[in-house]
Amino acid sequence: MLTVLRSSWPLFIGLFMMMIGNGLQGTLLGLRGAMEEFSTSTMSYVMACYFAGFLFASRIAPRLIRNVGHVRVFAALGSAISAILILYPTLVEPWAWMLGRAVIGFCFCGVYITCESWLNDSATNETRGTSLSLYMIVQLAGIVVAQYIVLLGDIGGYVLFIIPSMLVSLAFAPILLSVGTVPAFAQTKPLPLARLISASPLAAVGMFLLGGVFAAQFGMAAVYGAQAGMTVPQISTMISAIYIAALALQYPIGWLSDRMDRRKLIIYIALAGGIVGLLGMILPGSFIFAVIAAAAIGGASNPLYALLIAYGNDYLDREDMAAASGGFLFVNGVGAVFGPILVGWVMEQFGPGGYWAYMSLLLLALAAYGLYRMTQRERSAETVADQVPYAPVLANASPLVAEMAQEAYIEAEEEAQAEAAEAQSGAEKGEDGSPLPKDPAFDDAKATDKPGGDA
Repeated sequence: MLTVLRSSWPLFIGLFMMMIGNGLQGTLLGLRGAMEEFSTSTMSYVMACYFAGFLFASRIAPRLIRNVGHVRVFAALGSAISAILILYPTLVEPWAWMLGRAVIGFCFCGVYITCESWLNDSATNETRGTSLSLYMIVQLAGIVVAQYIVLLGDIGGYVLFIIPSMLVSLAFAPILLSVGTVPAFAQTKPLPLARLISASPLAAVGMFLLGGVFAAQFGMAAVYGAQAGMTVPQISTMISAIYIAALALQYPIGWLSDRMDRRKLIIYIALAGGIVGLLGMILPGSFIFAVIAAAAIGGASNPLYALLIAYGNDYLDREDMAAASGGFLFVNGVGAVFGPILVGWVMEQFGPGGYWAYMSLLLLALAAYGLYRMTQRERSAETVADQVPYAPVLANASPLVAEMAQEAYIEAEEEAQAEAAEAQSGAEKGEDGSPLPKDPAFDDAKATDKPGGDA
């Protein structure tokens, strides 16, 4: 880990500041929209535009990087993000916020892809897994810190919108000043959706359902908190619980994933998250129940994302795994676009408790579909040993980092297999490397066991 930090600390600092800016703008818009008396449905469309821009950029940004280069794309997208963050309080109109969210979603996706390509270029086979783990921790830490910066100013003013703009602008300095050579960029073409669905219907359907859960978490949590009558500190703590639980449970669930039938684990986690998440619906104004529900749904949905990718990869050839990651992210992104719109409608019809009911029902639907798939495809216990390694990936990752994660853990598995084969080969040889002498008594015993041998 120290080796990775020494070589990539400017990149991680820059990413940390960018994640604060991104996490802050979503919460701020939800709170400011409530102050401006925007309806829940209006805010749902505003939040959905971010995911539409992100989804669109996952296909367009790599083409821009290939055409004009990393540095130009990075600088252009960063400038646009800073400008739009200041535009929000200047032009408080739903149409302007929708446009701004779509552009910011596009820009952040492009910035992530650019940073991740630099991270991948600086990492070696030995350090790629550690780099990705630190990348995930930095992302979640930035979002959590952002929730408490909201407490430093007046939501109705300009200062809180200027802070993320400054952080995003400053984030580019350590990255651009520390990056040496510009890496070559190559994007893997995603597998056709029909191929993904036929390989693992559970992974494909699960990704779509989780897209709706993630969009509600990232886009509508502050809208729910304001509608439920929570204070700003309470809303910040509730949103933080989502990401703290996600980080805390990612690795334990990953450890279990490599040691049991993943389909059963998917069902157990989705069922637990969905049931506990319903606590928020019972008393939608209760701060304690909201924090418990947020931790349950966040701690279930984020590890489920990586778990579904690993489960889908169990049914794919190794050369298709990296391409499948991009396809799964696309399916997840489509679900995320419609997520805020649907949860906004549910909240308007049933009140703030509909926020938790919506996410819980999606998780319970995933568990139910997993049970159905168990009746359609048998999975023997022996296949657990053949599962590909679990790679912790966040839902807001770009296709590039998902491909990096698969490559890192496939390389780790191949190295482990090579070491095991070498150890087995060494056990059959003496210390000088020559074959061990045969035991005549053992050979005689074997001969008497063969058919036709002496009795």
